[in-house]
Amino acid sequence: MNKEELKEKYGKERVPHQWRGTDFISTMVCTFFGSGMSPKAPGTMGSLAAAIVAYPMAILFSKADFATFQIENFAFNSCFLLAAIIVFFAAIPFVKKAMDDTKTEDPGWIVIDEVCGIFMAFAFVAPATLLAQPWLLAVGFGLFRFFDILKPLGIHKFESFPGAWGVMADDLLGGIYAGILLAALTLAL
Repeated sequence: MNKEELKEKYGKERVPHQWRGTDFISTMVCTFFGSGMSPKAPGTMGSLAAAIVAYPMAILFSKADFATFQIENFAFNSCFLLAAIIVFFAAIPFVKKAMDDTKTEDPGWIVIDEVCGIFMAFAFVAPATLLAQPWLLAVGFGLFRFFDILKPLGIHKFESFPGAWGVMADDLLGGIYAGILLAALTLAL
């Protein structure tokens, strides 16, 4: 994204408590249980909440026999992959309803897309690796935020998908890119 596009996207006037224009369930889903209600950097707060939740998820997933699968030297986390896909498709109707109710288009307080992206990033790392090296959670968070904010490598084009699909799709792709770099980092260790 160039400077003008960044200014247009992130320079929007913030309407406090805009989420109150929709129902409670949609608000809780879209704000990831309130993390998107932060007046400053709601996307970062939603991503941080997802990264924090990812650690206990990795503990739970490490006990599952089917959690990790190998392709060549890469160890993938099928549980985080499944979580990202479930969040992606389950969130679409809630995001659509919230945007329709509040008459907004991709407002900052909708952070369930960041949750999906964070889970997708961690799908590229085995749960045992995340538990053995928890600093990878911070690296994954940072990589995802990089791709989510700057939207390089075609991520920006995914925003043009209609409605809630565009809100969710760009973060899913950003999570894939962050996950690829995270996997490459774990291979280098």
